[in-house]
Amino acid sequence: MRDERPIGLVIFDCDGVLVDSEKLAVRVDREVLADLGWELSEREIVHRFVGRSAAHFRAEVEAHLGLQLPDDWEAPYQHLYDEAFERELEAVVGVVEALEHIGPALATCVASSGSYEKLDRTLGMTGLLPRFEGRIFSAVDVENGKPAPDLFLHAAVRMGVAPEACVVIEDSRFGVAAARAAGMRAFGYAGGITPWEWLEGEETTVFDDMARLPELLGL
Repeated sequence: MRDERPIGLVIFDCDGVLVDSEKLAVRVDREVLADLGWELSEREIVHRFVGRSAAHFRAEVEAHLGLQLPDDWEAPYQHLYDEAFERELEAVVGVVEALEHIGPALATCVASSGSYEKLDRTLGMTGLLPRFEGRIFSAVDVENGKPAPDLFLHAAVRMGVAPEACVVIEDSRFGVAAARAAGMRAFGYAGGITPWEWLEGEETTVFDDMARLPELLGL
């Protein structure tokens, strides 16, 4: 049964929801972690890190390896991400069509664990940046990243919408957990790299076809 409560704001995660970057990033993450001395499968990386901030990634690596990484530890690896994105990054299939229907009807914004620099780059590369200009929020703005509710609550305040009137479009288990913690309805996108069952839970609709999102939102 469709939830008939009015929607005042649709909050989109970026990676894996708007831009199909997670599969690329996880592939490079595996290479980077192996070089640092931590062998993980792609599934393990999805389970541990997808949806979390870069600060969390670094803290987990340091804790596991028992060392402190230098401030510029990512610099030697950044070209691997850049090259993968330049070659292969695209918008998530169906999201442009979904935004065409959602944009005129409902307020939208982006709230992502990524930095503003990364958001500008990936949204710009896929042509999606103009659709969210001035309505983009990053985890760097809040004390606690996902699965804490801070980022989504911050976005709601900035957009002037009560949490209970917000819905969140997420593709990670940490993202849907953050939406629930914020008192928002979650729509878990299972068309990417996160298994369907990892997204299921209270106040969450799971779907795997982004083109169906307007219909799921009642449009």
